[in-house]
Amino acid sequence: MTRINWFPGHMHKARKEIAQVMDEIDVVIEVLDARLPMSSENPLVDQLRKGKPVLKLLNKQDLADPERTQEWLDFLNAKEGITAMALDTQQKSLIKRIPDICKKMVPARVRQDRPVRAMIMGIPNVGKSTLINALLGRKIAKVGNEPAVTKAQKKYSVHNGMALSDTPGILWPKIEDEDSGYRLAASGAIKDTAIEHEMVAAYAAGFLLHDYPQRLQERYKLKSLPQGQDELLDEIGRKRGCLRPGGVVDRHKASEILLTEMRAGKLGQITFETVEEWERKRIEAELAAAEAAAAEAAAAEAEEQKS
Repeated sequence: MTRINWFPGHMHKARKEIAQVMDEIDVVIEVLDARLPMSSENPLVDQLRKGKPVLKLLNKQDLADPERTQEWLDFLNAKEGITAMALDTQQKSLIKRIPDICKKMVPARVRQDRPVRAMIMGIPNVGKSTLINALLGRKIAKVGNEPAVTKAQKKYSVHNGMALSDTPGILWPKIEDEDSGYRLAASGAIKDTAIEHEMVAAYAAGFLLHDYPQRLQERYKLKSLPQGQDELLDEIGRKRGCLRPGGVVDRHKASEILLTEMRAGKLGQITFETVEEWERKRIEAELAAAEAAAAEAAAAEAEEQKS
């Protein structure tokens, strides 16, 4: 697998700007993708929010697996200083409640009879701008399906006691977790040019074969499931007529079909990751860090004994 580096210049600038204004902020609203709640959680947000309470919105819940979404909500709401809820942009009444939810998170601010100052953050293409438009009740933030549409920080006012700041969607400089990189690419958060298209589709195919095999059979009318991801892409290509002369499957076209249909929810409600998986990764990372620290200490001790 390939680690992804994707950090356009405006994102570096945004990080500096966010750090400068964070002292003025009461609440951080972090918009996550409900299909990949941890992979779409930017570690920079925790670094930049300076202990401020955070409202985590699992957006696009209409595309996500409801059972897995509930597991993620339970997990996040158990953490101190975090309130989590799932929504999609069709839920206008729920979106209108967001200012009141933010107020409850900072009661001292409300008692001062001053607007609650909220900063909305999130990775590219997670639905931030659409959410802002819904919050404000008018089309003010630029919306687009292409990642990284918002390029500069903007401030809006909400009349029901909340002042809102928008930030560009920022990714972190290096996506360390390989699965996260592919999931971000498969969901459309990372531009298709940032990583080889067919590699992303192959990853998605392998994931779907493992987690949602029935959906593949139903969508592509497969009598039986292929053994591997490449075989699945070839089968999809044959079913959809993506053939070159000589009957060779055009795997690039087959890849486009799978990714486009998966992103549009045509394979049903899908979530790429589970709480259990991420807890396992966290424990493994802690063990690896402890082993590395022990090895470093042993090496330093051995060096000291030599001298």
